[in-house]
Amino acid sequence: MLQTIIEKAVAGTGCTPEDAPGLIEANEADLFAGATQIREAHFGNTIQLCCIINAKSGKCDMDCRFCSQSGHNSTEIEVYPFMETVDLQNQIHENIKNGDRMCGVVTSGGKLSTAELKQLAETVKRIGGGEQAPICGSLGRLPPEDLSMLKQSGVTRFHHNLETSENHYPQICSTQEWSQRLETVKAAQAAGLKVCSGGLFGLGESWHDRIDLALTLRELGVDSVPINFLYAHPGTPLKDRQQLSPAEALRIIALYRFLLPTVTLRICGGRSHILAHRQADIFAAGANGLMTGNYLTVAGSQYESDLQLIQSLGLEIAPPQSPPPSRPRSRS
Repeated sequence: MLQTIIEKAVAGTGCTPEDAPGLIEANEADLFAGATQIREAHFGNTIQLCCIINAKSGKCDMDCRFCSQSGHNSTEIEVYPFMETVDLQNQIHENIKNGDRMCGVVTSGGKLSTAELKQLAETVKRIGGGEQAPICGSLGRLPPEDLSMLKQSGVTRFHHNLETSENHYPQICSTQEWSQRLETVKAAQAAGLKVCSGGLFGLGESWHDRIDLALTLRELGVDSVPINFLYAHPGTPLKDRQQLSPAEALRIIALYRFLLPTVTLRICGGRSHILAHRQADIFAAGANGLMTGNYLTVAGSQYESDLQLIQSLGLEIAPPQSPPPSRPRSRS
């Protein structure tokens, strides 16, 4: 049965909801061999890189139970307002100067203010944006008119995670409904922005929740799915949550490769903490993208060491603006 699922995924069809649970119990070596075959069929040996700038930190009015930047939690992080234009521009230039990374501008809070948004749009215009200077925005719950302004300024992609399944979301946040996250993703797509949307794993969600999230993302047709693993920040309600094992984290990646065979899977937050000595196995599990450098409030793997890892495995860096292939958009 596994070989049949692999063949369908290589052809571009994600596995069915009925077949997905069987992958959870599959032998790891067989599962990874299949995931590698699927990745290579759609992406060859290329890996996409991205990085982020924490452009506004802390004092978020959302009560996400996992987040170190929530004003409802008691964490020791650096707190600052939206970055000055010159500083932000310089950091973006530094991150994209080699032409091998997309740079994401990330801000805390439910959404950016109108003044902050206009400041960011002017910064992107000065840099140029577009395919030559690929910039992504992770800026909260923005209305259609603000998303259109970002698109016109040169922002090419918008990031907005669904975080987890609709069923599990009320367990981790009460100040926003999951449907609002879904509406923001759809609004970004309607504005003509490419969309990066994924989830955070290790929140106490079930395997069914993980499958359901993947199926929602498949139905939406997003072309980039970030996979994050919970780092239990001291001072958050989830501070005592037992972290995922490397084996379970890798199995999540493989499951998503089978469910989303033609989508870029970007391994992001929690990678170095959760996967530790098994970071190199993410590509065997089917990943074809990495967030490199530091995360929002936690240190990550550095750019140079990630380049060395990729090269040591005989893989190559893909241009950040590489067009994705066409995808099936059905749940079945």
